[in-house]
Amino acid sequence: MTARVALLQFPGSNCETESAAALRRAGLEPVDFPWNRDPSELRDCQAFFLVGGFSYEDRGRAGILASLDPIVEALAAEAARGKPVLGICNGAQVLVESGLVPGLAGRRPGIGLAPNRRSAGGRFLGAGFYNGWCHLRVPADSLATPFTGGLAGGPPLRVPYAHAEGRFLLAPGLREEIEERGLGVFRYCDAAGHLAPDAPTNPNGSTANLAGLTDPTGRILALMPHPERVPAGDPLFASLARFLAGESSNPPPAPPPLRTEVPAATVPAGTLAPDLARLPISTIITDNAAVSVENTLRHLGFSASVERRLLWEMPREGLPEDAVEQLTRTGELFNPNKERIDRRPPGPEETTALLRVRPREDLRGPATLSVLRESFRFSFPRELRGSLLWILHFPSAEARAAEWPRLRSHPVFHNPVAEEAEDLSSLTSHEIL
Repeated sequence: MTARVALLQFPGSNCETESAAALRRAGLEPVDFPWNRDPSELRDCQAFFLVGGFSYEDRGRAGILASLDPIVEALAAEAARGKPVLGICNGAQVLVESGLVPGLAGRRPGIGLAPNRRSAGGRFLGAGFYNGWCHLRVPADSLATPFTGGLAGGPPLRVPYAHAEGRFLLAPGLREEIEERGLGVFRYCDAAGHLAPDAPTNPNGSTANLAGLTDPTGRILALMPHPERVPAGDPLFASLARFLAGESSNPPPAPPPLRTEVPAATVPAGTLAPDLARLPISTIITDNAAVSVENTLRHLGFSASVERRLLWEMPREGLPEDAVEQLTRTGELFNPNKERIDRRPPGPEETTALLRVRPREDLRGPATLSVLRESFRFSFPRELRGSLLWILHFPSAEARAAEWPRLRSHPVFHNPVAEEAEDLSSLTSHEIL
């Protein structure tokens, strides 16, 4: 009997065709499984493949909204029964945001898939979406998995990659345990199999050249590049086929849990430096990202409505009096055709909450500043940093008191490995905006 592999697809997934073809080449039967299909039907499949694309258009951040979909809980139950789960590109982002990878206690997030950061020789080369070709190797001492049979210690695979948020960041202490237990089963390398931290060998700046990482069982794999798009990636799917046919094995589905302890996310009360000028930006048109996050919260039982503003910060020192006008004309900090400077008060203190989320390593600010320097010859601002200001409106003071303590550290707003969050609710509108 041919093993059936569910192709899990969310709104915005777009890699189902090549994924199905790769499974067929391995002699497996792909089963289209959209997010709104009855989750109980997952039981009829022997393995699961979360395909690539842009689930929910990457609103909020890549993978987060899909990770909160009810079907992921059903997938987790099937994985607990020992069935293999593969997530490629956006599928990997969903697995990481759900906590299924790396599989820490309580499925706490231990990994952030941060925006790409290209560098070489200590020099920052760029950030953003990249697509190209990379080489992958499976280290000889890596954990045996359903996906890597016959690949460990072998020659590199040459496959494409295409992503903007694929840089593995690890919680403190997790890297050491991953190395010790061989969970980093795919690494970026050069054509000869050598590891190097710089681009182009490491195309996104990923920690320890990680391209694919499993949970402790080896049965759940989050992989950023796209082996399904080329025949060179077929050995991964052939390995899965052999495993499902009972021709190979890997460690039992209940190995020792990860020892690394990642504390629960905490969100301190924030302060704002008085020597920084701030430029809050909102959309003129509907902010679909905010609407999607709001809809997700409603499905989870919260009553808050949501808006957000991009918050640029820069030192006041050296800014000319018409700095805002000059920066606006460049179109680099915001697009006046669809965005605006928005200094409106967020709302009544008793029914409003404010959360600022900043990347632990800001790439957008330096990249934008570089354009201002090189293309517009600006000598100001001296520094530039961007963050997101989430504004939550509750229907009553009672609802705010009941929901905000849970919402301010909710994963829908930030990944604590890649981002830091501050509660700005105690500050005045004037201080913030």
